[in-house]
Amino acid sequence: MAVPTFVDRVSLHISAGRGGHGVASVHREKFKPLGGPDGGNGGPGGSVILRVDPDVTTLIDYHHSPKRSAESGGHGAGDHKNGGHGSDLVLPVPDGTLVTDPQGNVLADLVGPGTELVVAQGGRGGLGNAALASSKRKAPGFALLGEPGDELEIVLELKVVADIGLVGFPSAGKSSVIAAISRARPKIADYPFTTLVPNLGVVTAGDTTFTVADVPGLIEGASDGRGLGHDFLRHIERCAALVHVIDAASIEPGRNPVDDLDIIELELSRYGGLEDRPRLVALNKIDVPDGRDIAGFVVEELRGRGLDVFEVSAASGEGMRELIFAMAAIVESARVAKPTVEATRIVLRPPSADGKEEFTITSTQDGWRVRGEKPERWIRQTDFSNDEAVGFLADRLNRLGVETRLLKLGAEEGDAVLIGHPDNAVVFDFKPGIDAGVEILSRRGEDQRFDDDRPAAHRRRAIQEALPERGEGETRADVARRLDKPETYGPQSYEIGSTEDPDWAENDPGANDSGK
Repeated sequence: MAVPTFVDRVSLHISAGRGGHGVASVHREKFKPLGGPDGGNGGPGGSVILRVDPDVTTLIDYHHSPKRSAESGGHGAGDHKNGGHGSDLVLPVPDGTLVTDPQGNVLADLVGPGTELVVAQGGRGGLGNAALASSKRKAPGFALLGEPGDELEIVLELKVVADIGLVGFPSAGKSSVIAAISRARPKIADYPFTTLVPNLGVVTAGDTTFTVADVPGLIEGASDGRGLGHDFLRHIERCAALVHVIDAASIEPGRNPVDDLDIIELELSRYGGLEDRPRLVALNKIDVPDGRDIAGFVVEELRGRGLDVFEVSAASGEGMRELIFAMAAIVESARVAKPTVEATRIVLRPPSADGKEEFTITSTQDGWRVRGEKPERWIRQTDFSNDEAVGFLADRLNRLGVETRLLKLGAEEGDAVLIGHPDNAVVFDFKPGIDAGVEILSRRGEDQRFDDDRPAAHRRRAIQEALPERGEGETRADVARRLDKPETYGPQSYEIGSTEDPDWAENDPGANDSGK
């Protein structure tokens, strides 16, 4: 299998680096067994950056290695040591690279040396417990996790940046023309479709230096995908002018220069976006006697259309100097009118799931779905094996107003609450009123608010389960009194009204609710 040397379209899977985890650590030294939290933060992950490099002319490297990943950030450590930053991955691309998603939506058009696109951002590093300490939570027994970096599929499509584009039928002599006016050495042979990739040549005319590209494979129906036109027509989109190279000595029956010009112009108009480009016409192969005669017959007709026509021979060099300086004049005019392209830095950010609000809540068949940048980021940062970290998450969501919004929308205790994208959402059971406000005095890494073995939790659960079976006119307080019997609970259950909690009825905020 032949190895390609020119690749102008690739699919690339890129992954930014993950942020390092924060660490929960306590400072220790002699005679100071508990010197306070000193856990460091995790370092941010590296980003993936596309950068225009003038020395790169093809996407061949990404054809062979379509998966690229940036470095992850380092984890934090004790003694306030932060993790190292992950190194960014810079991918050089040719000038004129179009970046799209797999569906064809344009993400960026990279034009101009040095232009950058941050296509995948590295994940944030997690905070250590030293950064999480506050006046209410003096010794956190948890730290935040680092966030994963962006991961996505992109398509890189090269549109060659050339000043002049040569168009024409196969074997019209485009490769011979570019070889005659520059140092480019394309493959030249006497059969159609000799050129399978665009060729670039650098041409100097007086004080003007410009680039010329020939586009292979244009035939009738090229705009619909016939021949190679569908793949390579895009390479002339950025040209300042087009030069029709027409074979004036074609021996094919039914071919003549005027019809060839009309067919190519029709394909260009169907492709679209090229109507405003100046045109030049080069009647090639006048070194052949029949070619010179045919060129003489049609030159006046073509000039009558307002076209600048040149009779040339790529083989002998006749007429090439006049053609080169005509190209240079058009290029100079285009450069004067074109604004200067400065290097820019573009950061690609995915659309927010919550729109203009901090979060949104919708009712679904699976439960209440919460979407928003902050809630979803907090979910990614939480270590769910640590009860204290889960309690910290509950406090953050409560302060954001998630619980209040759920209650307004009619959520009830026990309802499922899903936070995050439907593909990887985290599911909670809704328990309103869980908020600390002060430091929880419990063992490190635990949060007694989530301890289901508390007697008060058993008491409320037993009353709630018995409410559907209450008699007519029976209130919640009546149910509580009826359950005030040891046999109601098993030998392992807490006994409502026992000596462990003699004032339970007076302390229960819902004991006197009527019918609720």
